[in-house]
Amino acid sequence: MGTGESAMDIRTAIYLAAVCGQTYAQFENPAGLYLVPAGYRPVGSFQAGAIHAALEPFGFVLESDNAAILAFRGTGSAVDWATDFIARQTPFDLVRNGGQTHQGFTDIYLSARGQIVELLDRLPEGKPLFITGHSLGGALAALAALDIAANRKNARPLVYTYGAPRVGDPKFVRAYNRSVPVSFRVQNEFDVVPHLPPLIYLSPKTDKTYYYLHVKGEVKRSFRMGSVAGNHVLSSYFADLAKEDPAFAASICAAPPGWCPAAAN
Repeated sequence: MGTGESAMDIRTAIYLAAVCGQTYAQFENPAGLYLVPAGYRPVGSFQAGAIHAALEPFGFVLESDNAAILAFRGTGSAVDWATDFIARQTPFDLVRNGGQTHQGFTDIYLSARGQIVELLDRLPEGKPLFITGHSLGGALAALAALDIAANRKNARPLVYTYGAPRVGDPKFVRAYNRSVPVSFRVQNEFDVVPHLPPLIYLSPKTDKTYYYLHVKGEVKRSFRMGSVAGNHVLSSYFADLAKEDPAFAASICAAPPGWCPAAAN
C-alpha cells in the first residue's frame, strides 16, 4: 500500500475500505469471526463498550510482512447510535494540549485502548501502521491516531477513514493535524454523517456550547444511492472508489472470496 503524503493512494483507499467491511462481519458473526485478506495474518481483536453496555467486538489488528492495519467498526447497534449523540465534549487527556473531543466517541475508544495497546505492542517497532474506520469507526480511528502518534515511539500512523463524523474542537484538530503525518478523510458530499456533530453544538442538557471541526485530509466524493442510509453505508463508498481501479478491486476481492463489502451491505 502506498504511503505518499501529498495525494491519496486510490488502491490503498480501496483496500482499506474492504478491510473496514470485515469489522462489520466480525460484529455480526456470533463467534466474532472475520475474513483476513491474502498476505495478512490476524494479530488480534478488541472489544469496546458504548455507555454502560456490555463489551462488543469493535475491530482488529492485522499484520503483513510490510505493514500493519488497525481497523475500527462503525455503528452496529442501537446503543452505538445513542452514544453517537452524546455530543458534549470531554478533555482528551491522553495527549498534552489535546483539546476536547466528543464524549461518546471518546468513551468507546478509552474502553478499548488497553487492548489496542497490547496488540500494537506485538508489532515490530517502526512497521508502517495504517489506521482505518467507517462512520463511528472513522471517529475512533482519529482518536487512536493522535494517541498513537503522540504516545508510541517512532509511530507515524497513516489514516484512511470513510464517512466519518467530526471528532473534536479546534484545539484537538490542531494537535491531530500537527502530529498525524498522513490522513485522508473520504467523504461523500451527500452523506449526512460527516456533517455531524454540527460546527456549533448547544448541549440540550447543560446549555453549554461546543465547537467542532474536521481533521485534515478531506477527499470529496459525490454519489447518490437513493436514501440517507445508502449515501452512507460502507458498501457505497467501496463501490464508488472501486470504479477508479476496477481491475485492482476485482483482484483483491478474489481472495478470500467474500471479504469485500457486498452491494447489499
